[in-house]
Amino acid sequence: MRLTWLMRALAILFVTFAICGTSNAQAPDNRHVVTLSDLSKDSAAPGEARHADETAIRHLMSSEQGQKALQSAKIDYAKVDKAVAQLSDEEVARLAARSRQVEHDFAAGSLSDRDLLVIVIIAVLVIALIAALH
Repeated sequence: MRLTWLMRALAILFVTFAICGTSNAQAPDNRHVVTLSDLSKDSAAPGEARHADETAIRHLMSSEQGQKALQSAKIDYAKVDKAVAQLSDEEVARLAARSRQVEHDFAAGSLSDRDLLVIVIIAVLVIALIAALH
């Protein structure tokens, strides 16, 4: 009788631990959960970066010096503006970096003919890249 009682007690303990262990194993591990707001921020970051890069290029091209450089090269700003939207993210980032450098040089008071040439080169690159893609 004692053996039967001991076997039943062990069986009950085994089932209890099995159930408790299974429920803990099925509980979600919150340490690896990414919140919806984090996902939203991460997915919006590339779009925001691209928008900032396009704005940098357009700002340079629409500035007084940019307009002078475009006019001297006989390039229409509207073409450049339209072409910027069609560039790849990498091309926009590269051209935006150059645009920001020229803007920085201009703000420091050191805009030279070389910088105006860079503006023209950026505009020509934008148009050439778009022409090559079509």
